[in-house]
Amino acid sequence: MPDIISGLDARMVLDSRGNPTVEVDCYVDDILVGRAMVPSGASTGAHESVELRDGDPSRWLGKGVDNAVTNIVEPIQEALIGMPVDEQAAIDEVMIELDGTANKANLGANATLGVSLACLHAGAAIHELPLWRYIGGVAGGLMPVPMMNILNGGAHAASNVDVQEFMVMPHGFDTFHEAFRAGVETYHSLKKELKADGLLGGVGDEGGFAPNLPANEDGLKYMVRAIEGAGYSTDEMGIALDVAASEFYKDDAYHMDGKTLSGEDLADIYDGWLDDYPILSIEDGFAEDDWRSWSHFESIAGHRVQTVGDDLFVTQAERLAKGVDCKAANAILIKVNQVGTVTETLETMDLAAQHNFKSVISHRSGETEDTTIADLAVGTRAGQIKTGAPCRSDRVAKYNQLLRISEEVQDYRSPF
Repeated sequence: MPDIISGLDARMVLDSRGNPTVEVDCYVDDILVGRAMVPSGASTGAHESVELRDGDPSRWLGKGVDNAVTNIVEPIQEALIGMPVDEQAAIDEVMIELDGTANKANLGANATLGVSLACLHAGAAIHELPLWRYIGGVAGGLMPVPMMNILNGGAHAASNVDVQEFMVMPHGFDTFHEAFRAGVETYHSLKKELKADGLLGGVGDEGGFAPNLPANEDGLKYMVRAIEGAGYSTDEMGIALDVAASEFYKDDAYHMDGKTLSGEDLADIYDGWLDDYPILSIEDGFAEDDWRSWSHFESIAGHRVQTVGDDLFVTQAERLAKGVDCKAANAILIKVNQVGTVTETLETMDLAAQHNFKSVISHRSGETEDTTIADLAVGTRAGQIKTGAPCRSDRVAKYNQLLRISEEVQDYRSPF
């Protein structure tokens, strides 16, 4: 007799920015066995699935999620009761068909994802497996290189820095534990460097420091100072950028450091940075629909840097397929709430692997204490994870889960 879904419950909880989000409980035989919370983005791609908000300005500043909660406890619950909880693909397909749109506009991707993740946790629980093992099966189990966002700009910070994330990548280490320690020490080293220059202020949404700087390149200089100040070399500790260029793209031009730039101009800037700094990865270097600039940069620099599409692909297989065809990038960022179900997320990752695209598992700027993405990164053997600075419990929760998993999974290798 299969373990079947006997009920779903949902509620509003708060994310790390103090905004409402959705939490879902999954019951099997009337026992709570799975629970998950849904993240929310600030720098969102135009092609992401719909995050359903109530829009009532008199409640939660219009950001309430009562309608999403209702969709879970009424139509979704009615459709899923009686289904085996470990048939993830079937569960997700029922919700996709029930919604009936290409972007989850009826039910809301925050509703479908919450249910999908809660059922995932429930399936792992009834099989008495760690979540990473349940996701990956016998082939799963690779600790990811952490991409730690230690200097915040763009939509994640109240500063004049255009580039959204300056991350350290401790790729030259033998174990996850050593790499993680090196990243944390570099974070504290950056704090020391900024304090010495009178630039230490608050932190951004993802826990990184958020100073005002003369130019974006100064962020790279501080990253190198932090790496070397922590006692590491740039051969073992690299830099990753999330430029989030859609945020400063207007009227068919890029506006950075007070200059108006074409896509080719911006590509030349990045190419110069690659010569001068230990940059391993550039995410969203161009706007989400500027396919021409993406393909141009990939043709001149893709052989020496990871080019990651986030707003470009939004974890959608259809957009990734277009990127493969026009050789727009060589990696994809994976955010579960951009597509709205676990199954669609895994399908997109499979498509990426078929075309030798790397996958980077990622948090959102509006996070919770939910740690599912840590297990997802390990189970799928993605090899890379973005989950912020080692600061703020919403970020540290994922790192602490990875530390727990690393007690069982020793396999750790750099994709670079």
